[in-house]
Amino acid sequence: MNSSGQAVRAVLDFFKLDATSALIVHDDLDLPPGAARLKRGGGHGGHNGLRDVIRHCGPEFLRLRLGVGHPGDRDRVTPYVLSKPTAGEGKAIEEAMHEALQAFDTLYKKGLQSAMTQLHTPGSEDPGTSR
Repeated sequence: MNSSGQAVRAVLDFFKLDATSALIVHDDLDLPPGAARLKRGGGHGGHNGLRDVIRHCGPEFLRLRLGVGHPGDRDRVTPYVLSKPTAGEGKAIEEAMHEALQAFDTLYKKGLQSAMTQLHTPGSEDPGTSR
């Protein structure tokens, strides 16, 4: 994952797509387990995989940030992100992924701002969808 930028660049080049067409899904220590956020652009925030994608593709791709929480100590980050989440955290992360998938329909039909509003607002969903 830390060297994923070259693979992303190769896929974009093969399909003759600009980096703004890419959606990168990644874990985010700064969000609690079960939180999901969409955004375009930004920095890597210390995430090595994002750092490599930015190096190969630039920063303006779409991101789906899936919260995994933080272990509380930066020296424990690597083992934490490589370990299996607790049952409760795993369930919350799966629910966040389900909500994000529903927001993708809105993303492609109504645009990023509508999808962000749907995903980031608790209890919000696009009319015509069910959870």
